[in-house]
Amino acid sequence: MTLDLLPIGQAARIVAVDWARLVDEEALRLQALGIDSGARISIAHRGIFAGRDPIALSIGRMTVALRRAHARAIEVEVL
Repeated sequence: MTLDLLPIGQAARIVAVDWARLVDEEALRLQALGIDSGARISIAHRGIFAGRDPIALSIGRMTVALRRAHARAIEVEVL
């Protein structure tokens, strides 16, 4: 399942990230925030407008906003 499909509040672990789908600068920023294989995450909430962007991702003690397009490049497994 990709991160954009994960239900709100459901704990998951990142299995893989398709870095080729992301611009190099965006990939580096996500890696710097700890978004990489093995990280435990959950969706805190989603935007309310048309594309439901952004997605608020909880990782550790941080909350990070991601675009839905970035979330589609992240494969997760439900815990």
